[in-house]
Amino acid sequence: MRKTLKEIWIIARKDLIEFSRDRMRLFSFFIMPIFMMIMVGFIFPNENALKNAKIGLVNLDNGSRSKQFVKMLEVAKLESNEKMFKLKTYDSLESLKEGIRSHEINGGIFIDKDFSKKIDSFRQAELIVVEDQANPQASQTFTQALSRMVEIYSKRISAEKIAVQQRMPSETIKSIVEPVKVKIEGIVKGKRNYFEFVAPGIIAMIVMTAVLTGLAAAISREREIGTLDGILISPINRVAIVLGKALAQAVRGLVQGSIVLILASIVFGVKIAGSLILVLIILILGIFSFVGFGILVSASAAEQETATQLLFMFQFPMLFLSGVFFPISMMPVFMQYLSKAIPLTYAIEALRKVMVLGGGINSVKNEMLVLALFGIATTSISVPLFKKMITR
Repeated sequence: MRKTLKEIWIIARKDLIEFSRDRMRLFSFFIMPIFMMIMVGFIFPNENALKNAKIGLVNLDNGSRSKQFVKMLEVAKLESNEKMFKLKTYDSLESLKEGIRSHEINGGIFIDKDFSKKIDSFRQAELIVVEDQANPQASQTFTQALSRMVEIYSKRISAEKIAVQQRMPSETIKSIVEPVKVKIEGIVKGKRNYFEFVAPGIIAMIVMTAVLTGLAAAISREREIGTLDGILISPINRVAIVLGKALAQAVRGLVQGSIVLILASIVFGVKIAGSLILVLIILILGIFSFVGFGILVSASAAEQETATQLLFMFQFPMLFLSGVFFPISMMPVFMQYLSKAIPLTYAIEALRKVMVLGGGINSVKNEMLVLALFGIATTSISVPLFKKMITR
């Protein structure tokens, strides 16, 4: 046993030293997760998407009510005390829509000429919020913010009218205008954004991809250039050879995962609510669950290109089926069943429970067990098959 462990380390060390000497591979190894995290991180809308957001305005009303609302938009600020909207005026609804088509603005508001008159005569007035349907994610952020502003303004007018008519205390008026107040409370303290949902999925995906593609390169490339034959005729156990290569890829995967984790925390403010040690254990189990599959594909492919293509064929569907970007519960039922057959699904779910919800080992023990079983099953099948295939 001690001899086998020593041989596994010898092979792993050889692969890591060989990898570190290739400057281009080393450069891409560090740049790829950084580039991917930054690229994906800035795609998703957050509070910063509303900072000085370009909003079009058509105000055909000359009354005081519309002026109050426009002033409210002009002074609206984010929690960071930065201006929320940057208004651009248009003279008609059609010119406002044209401004959205030409990407001058991100959305707009249309106020008709009888807006103030209707409010003052106790009739319901209407504001039209125009959205950019070509950019649904950003549009949803702007539309929700504008709709919320309209709602606040509407309640303010209601309170004002009731105060004039009934001469009630302000607290009584508030309870009439807003009889039910919603208080949103999460499992952990602080606000959470959509990127914090995505970040654990990206971390798991990058680590698993690094392990799978790394194994394809390590085994298939050495077969292709003939150096694997020299290793096979050495006195090293063949099980130690394959496990040593797997260990080298696991180390690389963990390094890339750490880079992504640090970047997510520093650049995008992703907070790890749970234990960092538990996050690393989940990543290790996730790597273990994929190692057997990577060994099997790499050993069965005669060339590195073939192995890479085979792995990509499996990796691409996993990107969507494992819930990296969208919740699995939103998928059709048959796709939800497919996602349960992918170990990446359990790794992502476990990471989210720890990173986002602050879960402990009891909350992720089922996912960790599934990952361990995946790893044991695939490794038990792939290692003997590797020995058989490699000698053909």
